Amino acid sequence: MQDTFRGGGDERPRGSQELIRAEAHAMAPTRLGSYPPIGYGAAPEEGEKLAVSFRRFAHLLLKHKWIILAAVATTCVLGAIHTLLKTPLYAAEVRIQIDREGTKIVESGTTISADTGSADFLRTQYELLKSRAMAERVASSLNLYRDDSYLKARDVSALRLVTGYFSKPRTASQAARISHASDILLNAVTIKPVPGSRLVDIRYLDPDPQRAQTVANGYADAYVASNLNRRFEANAYAKTFLDDQIKQLQIRLQESEQILIDFAEKERMVDVNDKASIAESSLAAANTAAGQLISERIKNEQLWRQVESTTAINLPQILTNQVVDTLRGQRKALETEYQQKLENFKPSYPEMVQITNKIKEVDRQLAAEVKAIRNSLKAAYQSSLAQENEMKARIEEVRAEVLDLQKKGIRYNILKREVETNRNLYNSLLQRLKEVDIAGGVGTNNIFIVDRAVLPSAPSEPSLSRALVLALGFGLFIGVGISLLLEVLDDRVRAPEEVEEISGLPTLGIIPRDESGMDLSMVLKDPRSHIAEAYRSFATALQFSTDTGLPRSIAVTSAGAGEGKSTTAVAIARHFAQMGLKVLLIDADLRRPSLHIKLHLDNSMGFSNYLTGAAMPPDLVQRTDHPNLAFMGSGPLPPNAADLLSGPRVYSLISLGSDVFHLIIFDSPPVLGLADAQLLSSAAAATVFVVGAGDTRKGALRVALRRMHMARVTPLGTIITKFDSKAVGYAYGEGYDYKYGYHMDAEEAESGSRTPQLARY
Repeated sequence: MQDTFRGGGDERPRGSQELIRAEAHAMAPTRLGSYPPIGYGAAPEEGEKLAVSFRRFAHLLLKHKWIILAAVATTCVLGAIHTLLKTPLYAAEVRIQIDREGTKIVESGTTISADTGSADFLRTQYELLKSRAMAERVASSLNLYRDDSYLKARDVSALRLVTGYFSKPRTASQAARISHASDILLNAVTIKPVPGSRLVDIRYLDPDPQRAQTVANGYADAYVASNLNRRFEANAYAKTFLDDQIKQLQIRLQESEQILIDFAEKERMVDVNDKASIAESSLAAANTAAGQLISERIKNEQLWRQVESTTAINLPQILTNQVVDTLRGQRKALETEYQQKLENFKPSYPEMVQITNKIKEVDRQLAAEVKAIRNSLKAAYQSSLAQENEMKARIEEVRAEVLDLQKKGIRYNILKREVETNRNLYNSLLQRLKEVDIAGGVGTNNIFIVDRAVLPSAPSEPSLSRALVLALGFGLFIGVGISLLLEVLDDRVRAPEEVEEISGLPTLGIIPRDESGMDLSMVLKDPRSHIAEAYRSFATALQFSTDTGLPRSIAVTSAGAGEGKSTTAVAIARHFAQMGLKVLLIDADLRRPSLHIKLHLDNSMGFSNYLTGAAMPPDLVQRTDHPNLAFMGSGPLPPNAADLLSGPRVYSLISLGSDVFHLIIFDSPPVLGLADAQLLSSAAAATVFVVGAGDTRKGALRVALRRMHMARVTPLGTIITKFDSKAVGYAYGEGYDYKYGYHMDAEEAESGSRTPQLARY
């Protein structure tokens, strides 16, 4: 082994890669990608989720079955004792009918009865039946407060047995005894409405059957009498109230009538109706005239604006003038004559000058006539504008008169309506007062006793069977509640789903808990053991965990101590050594080394000697019981382990060892509290994170992974050790001769042969 390390050559056995592929093919028919890890496949359907939740709940019940059974047994025993100590009670029941209103007399002299009752009315009556005032009325009318046997305690409880409190002292005052009797009565009376009807059952429990019948009937009679008293009291109160209101309304009516008369006299108003007044008619006529004047003004303004802005005479307003038309004709004739004579005479010829003067005279007359037309149009516009302004002023005056009249009319109508309202209220109250007087003399009632209570023949309570059923349900509730509370308080990681949910890493392997009691090293050496088979499955997953296959160097770490990382390192080292690979196992835990104990080797020199430069690897590597497996112990424990691991010698060791060994495995210290694991993981090609099922806390796992992430190290995946399928209780290990491993049928059990199959994780 030392010669091989010194030589630095590649001493890998021929066909080692083919051996890896053949072994992987035998143990995993397809690539790992065909079998996605838990939580990385297709999302489960709703039915599957429901089934899984049901199985988890069933497992929870089985896991804490003794707690649940203890809670159920305790509640059943206490319930039975409590029931047996109770005094037998007899039940008497009376049925009454509650109508919405009783028969009432109306103005025509006929009687009607209200047949329907609203929910709030009936609920009010139920609360009145259960009121303390009703209980005190019954206790007083039946003299229950005088009966000492009635005031005795009916139940025997631990508190009464200790304190000796069984009844009120006989020397208590009458008010105190009535109050005590009322308390007993309220606790013993039950009001049960009959669904879909106006019937109500009054049920009363008492140790004496005769008294139970008497109190039940007395309770119904007292309720009927109480209802009649309330009606008479209500009528009396209503009469007094109406008398007072009528007097006040009479005064208000007189005052409002006097105010209306004074206002009409002051404003000289006789009546205001819906017909249009003279002022309103004048306003409408003025608005119509104003519209016509505005139209005429706009027309005249347009005519004037047209002739004002131009000097031409070809406008329609000028051309239609007869004088202008005549003058234009004369001018045209003169121009024609002038042009004809111009051929024979010069412009200075007297006759030509005379014609020119005539044309100028005609032009002067045309200009004067056009100016007169313009002045007339302007005068028409100004006249229309003046008339429009006068009409607008008139409209404003008429509008003010109409508004003033409307205000007075509104005030008058308000006063008139107030008079009418007061008169109507006054008449209504007078009519109501007459009805109250009539109703006050009629003794009608809306409460009827349908069935009176009969003498009970057998006790109704307590019921032992019912008490046991209630105790059983209460015990189950308490037991399940305690079980759920224990599960909530227990933050230990137990299932692969929890590890994947917290870490976000795939689960590369699940190692079951060893319950054989044998030495773990012996169990690992046995290839037929379920733990060895689980580690073989984990090693197969490692070969397909990266694109390049099996990593050349692996650091094995965990969150805390005692989670099985050292055992995992030994197991995978032995597995790959048995496959023909040369493996170097290094105990890199420079705090609490343990691999030399598991392998029964010397630890006087090792990894720490190399890190300090005191020795070279060939002098530190030891042979093991397997020819392909070499071991380097931790060596003496240094005081500055983190300083040594942070140097370049770890990288040098991996570089040199990769020339000799196919695989280098570091047994790293735990992550929490130390920096060693981060340093080794950053140097190794891959990191495997070991999680001890039932040992690792969720918080510790999160903190450890966070520290790995801060060191820029992403573990290749997780391996769960010490897994107990009973602790999880669902979908694990079904149909196998042990939790994880080979499936064995009857023929194989007789022949002793086994068929390798993938474990169901």
